[in-house]
Order: sequence, then structure tokens, then C-alpha cells
Amino acid sequence: MRIELTTRAVATTLVTALAGIGLTLPAAGATGPATGTARGAAHGASHSRALQAHVDTVMKTGTVAVVARSTGPEGSRYATAGVADRATGDAARPGDRFRIASAGKTFVATVVLQLVGEGRLSLDDTVEHWLPGTVTGHGNDGSTITVRQLLQHTSGLFNYTADFPEVADKAGYQADRYTTWTPEELVAIAMRHEPGFEPGTGWSYSNTNYILAGMIIKKVTGHDWTREVTQRVIRPLGLRDTLAPSTRPWIPGRHLHGYSAFGEAGTPIDVTAFNPSAAGAAGAMISTTGDLTRFYQALLGGRLLRPAELAAMKTTVRAPELDPGWPGARYGLGLMRIPLSCGGAYYGHGGNLPGYTTRDGVSADGRRAVALDATGDGSSDSSTQQAQNDLIDDELCP
Repeated sequence: MRIELTTRAVATTLVTALAGIGLTLPAAGATGPATGTARGAAHGASHSRALQAHVDTVMKTGTVAVVARSTGPEGSRYATAGVADRATGDAARPGDRFRIASAGKTFVATVVLQLVGEGRLSLDDTVEHWLPGTVTGHGNDGSTITVRQLLQHTSGLFNYTADFPEVADKAGYQADRYTTWTPEELVAIAMRHEPGFEPGTGWSYSNTNYILAGMIIKKVTGHDWTREVTQRVIRPLGLRDTLAPSTRPWIPGRHLHGYSAFGEAGTPIDVTAFNPSAAGAAGAMISTTGDLTRFYQALLGGRLLRPAELAAMKTTVRAPELDPGWPGARYGLGLMRIPLSCGGAYYGHGGNLPGYTTRDGVSADGRRAVALDATGDGSSDSSTQQAQNDLIDDELCP
């Protein structure tokens, strides 16, 4: 399994690079605004024709389903297209859950920064201080890597998902989809490789960083990162459809099924069932577009972090590795900063798992937020990514 953030042009998501396999679009009757009980799942949002037009554009690039929500001072709007489950033909609904993959990194970084604000750890603490003997061998040295560098992807540590066979192909996925992994086992994979650069001298997306961040949360609090995220973020914000699972491979309740061909010829397979321990603190979470917009608005609106910690989270460095998906991207502490076509920038964090693509964005003041999820592999070129970028840009630009 590889955790990525973009389409196959960028090696930074929770999935193998997407091959050029076009997906069959669902019948026209399955697209468009949700009806009946689906309207109730919109939680007070109204259907938006403008947002629907963007969702339909994403669908045309080869996705199975798309759900999107946009929230601002004028209220909330939603749009959906495609089917949640190819086997039943059920239409995607605005309140459907999905795997958010690396978008969960913002939740984890928020907890770490809350602990910093409480004086229980420092961003300048070393990994070795909290996890002695964990980062060592093949040139790796935890005494030279700080917590800040973990959250910012400037540690230089090898990305364990680049040497993780679970989703390298259909056979590997089917063999290991229910396997339980410990964080120590995942970090050990990275320790078989030399670092890419000296800590603090470069930028490279590595899921190993957030596995370690989750381990540090447990060392500081005595509780697993899933409990801390739930107690500190999910429950206080009333995110009823957001989960931080540990090993449960199924998505409870109404949800979107994921489909992926893993870059191989042939029909994509249903990849919904997946033991999230393989992703851990780097990308195991489940949510909805409604909950994601609420979370990001609360975060950027100053409801989760003190001013000093929020400022640290928003302090970014250039992330040229992300340019193929987001030209001009910068990265803070669990937050991406992306330029807007109308000037300024928005914050958020994309994420992919096999069969799932999450994109989101929030204005710097937290007043406007948008989130979407697409299922299926999408296009083999940049068209799916571009259509998703255009949707977010259009919603956040005045």
C-alpha cells in the first residue's frame, strides 16, 4: 500500500500509482442530485447546480461516484453523482461515508499541536527523546529528527508505503487486505532504507512521519492516537460520521464503495474492505464531506488550537514534489497551502486510498470550506485532479 496525495503523476498517496484504466461510467439515471431519504442525509444543505456541474465534470474523467459539499456564510450546498455500490446500483448520497486517507493527517497534527499547547511536548523534541531506538539503522538517526520535521515532511525518512506490497497489485491486496499491522512494523519497513536527505534540508512526503507522530501521541498520553483524535476532535465538534478505526476493515452505515484496478488491465475490483492498521495515523480515518467541512472550518477558525499552535501549523515550506498536482504547493504541519486563481491561497489536505480520492479546501479565516470524494481510479492523466482542483478553486474564490 502506498499513501499518495495526487494522481499517478505524483508518488505521494496511499495507493500504487494509478494506471491508465478507464472506468465505466454509471447510467445517466444514477447521476445528479440525490432524492428521497438522500436529501435528509444532506443535513440542511441545499442542492447546488453550479456545484453539480463541477461534480459532473469530475465524473466524466472516469470515476464511479462523486460527493461534494461546500459551506460558507450563505449556507451549505451539496452535489452528488454516480453509484455508491455497483452491485446494488444505489446512488451516491451526500451523507455517505468514505475513507479519507491522508486527509486524516490534519486530525493527527491537530492533536500533536494541542499537546504542544498544553506543554506536554515540544515541536523541537527529537524522535529519539520520545521513541528511543525506533529510528535507527541504514543512516537513520532519531536524535537528529524533530517532531516539527515529522509533521512537515522534512525529516528525510523513507516512505514505508513505497516498499509495502499490500496494494501493489490485485493479488497482493486480496492476500493482505485483512492483515493487522503494528506501527512498529510499519516503521521497521522504512528503517530498511537510507533517508533521502539530512533532516531539515529538503522536503519529501513520507507516511512514516505520521506513523511516528501517532506513536509519539501514545507515548505522551498513554492512549492510542485513535482515542485522542476521537476525544479531542471528533466528539467536541460533533462529527457523528467520522471514525478513527484501528483494525475494523468495514465501513459502517451508508458508505461509498471503492473500486481499483491497481494499474492492471481488467475490471476494477471492490476494495472497500481494508484493515486500516496498514495506514494507521498516516491515513486510516473515515468521514463524510459534511464532517470534513465542519472540521476544517473549526480548525482554521481557531476552535481547536491556540493562536501560537495554529500559526505554527500554517507556517509552510515549499513542497515541489506536489507541483504536478498542485502548482506552487506549500506544506505546513499537516496542512497543504494551495494558491487560488483569484489570489491568496487555501488550506487543506488531499488523500488517496485504493479506490478513494479525497480533496478539500478551507479559506484562511475558516469561513468557507469545501470537500469532495471520488471513487474509482479516475483518469490516467491529470484530468481528474484538474477537475477536482477547479471545483475547489471555484467554490473558494469570491
